[in-house]
Amino acid sequence: MVVSFLFCNFAADFVRGMKNYLLRTFLLTLLVVLMLAALRYLPPITICGTTLRQVNILSDICPSEEEQAEKDTVVLPVVKPPFVAHCREGVTCIEDFGDSLGTGMLKYYQALDSLQTLDRPVRIAYFGDSFIEGDIFTGDLRALLQKKYGGCGASYVDIFSITDGFRQTVRVSSSGWIAHVFNDTTRFDKSRQGIDERYFIPREGAYVNVSGQSRYATLLDTCQRSTIYFQTSGNIVLTANVNGSESKEFLFAPSEGLQKAEVKGKIGRVRWTVNGETASSVFYGVAMEGNRGISVDCFSMRGRSGATLRSIPQNRLRQYAEQRPYDLIIIHYGLNVASKFGKDYGYYKKAMLKTIKYLQEAFPNSGFLLVGVGDRGYKSESGEIKTMPGVKNLVAYQQQIAAEAHIAFWNLFEAMGGEGSMAELVHSKPSKANYDYTHINFKGGQYLSHFLYDALVEGKYNYDKRKEYERE
Repeated sequence: MVVSFLFCNFAADFVRGMKNYLLRTFLLTLLVVLMLAALRYLPPITICGTTLRQVNILSDICPSEEEQAEKDTVVLPVVKPPFVAHCREGVTCIEDFGDSLGTGMLKYYQALDSLQTLDRPVRIAYFGDSFIEGDIFTGDLRALLQKKYGGCGASYVDIFSITDGFRQTVRVSSSGWIAHVFNDTTRFDKSRQGIDERYFIPREGAYVNVSGQSRYATLLDTCQRSTIYFQTSGNIVLTANVNGSESKEFLFAPSEGLQKAEVKGKIGRVRWTVNGETASSVFYGVAMEGNRGISVDCFSMRGRSGATLRSIPQNRLRQYAEQRPYDLIIIHYGLNVASKFGKDYGYYKKAMLKTIKYLQEAFPNSGFLLVGVGDRGYKSESGEIKTMPGVKNLVAYQQQIAAEAHIAFWNLFEAMGGEGSMAELVHSKPSKANYDYTHINFKGGQYLSHFLYDALVEGKYNYDKRKEYERE
């Protein structure tokens, strides 16, 4: 600023001392142009939450940040799955890179074939970040699948939930618990966490009350079985009170592994109470589901990339695989990885390949599906809402991850409309996403869940057609 001030004074004195008015005009014009050009390098200015547009008098001849970013967009080799099935118009099909190995969608499709003979629901574990927090998206996906294949209930819920009241698919009230979540900065013992990176320690008489709901979707008001999952190093007594009248008591001795207690019937609400040597016990969650049909567990953890799933003890995950087997595990992260102009996500690819392998070792009988990150918008220097170029780069890397891990991949970015689709959701009537141009709301979850549902149904249809062809 001091240099600019001295330069201006010098220029003014120089001009005043000259008698050639044309030269004066030229120098004054040159000075103004130089000052305007210098404004281009001022940092962004925000007033009352609104960022002012940057001044760039050379914008017509110089490429903008966005244009330069487009040039820097990663173009990875196009990966083709081993088997490309027919896909109906309007459906973004699942690409199965584990088709020949059976590590992609095969186990899920086979489980659907055994839907009527299994003594449990066909289960899907859906791991994700804040995109699915509060059962957004997963709640509607569950409802669609249950309507087609049967099933009931809101599936797995935490003993204590910070999203209770926000989550519309189930109501959870609890008392007497000390909650520990991976996001805690202190006192979180990784060795004690459950499948959703949480654990809950009861006091004497601690209880959790889980109630079905009917306002958000059908098949949620009642279920056919309620199961509570825990581990205890002491003797405890569990009491299940069903619908406010019927009670059943369970006695459990110390055990090093995951345990469960279960009640069956037409369950509208259930209250689980813990007594005994509670301080030596760790509880995880309660499942509300049908005897058959479909169950979709929502495991969300805000602010995460998916890499922390490797911190869950391998033996604990294997115990879940035995006590609560999953036919399909969906991995859906990326909001906390994508950056505005991110180009090289090699570090993320390396981390996610390790995470997928870790989960595959724990769940050898499960299929795996990686869902790519959806669109994410940002305000450009011209004030427009555009897709972050870094998002498109990340999607390309996620497809590569699925290919190298030999699992299935589904492109949410493409399914929701690609470039600028998040802005369209935000500005639709009614709005389907928040004004951070990152997160969808319940309306958006209802809208987008149909795309994945269609892809899953189309995948099963093609699987059946392929079996028919192979039998001929």
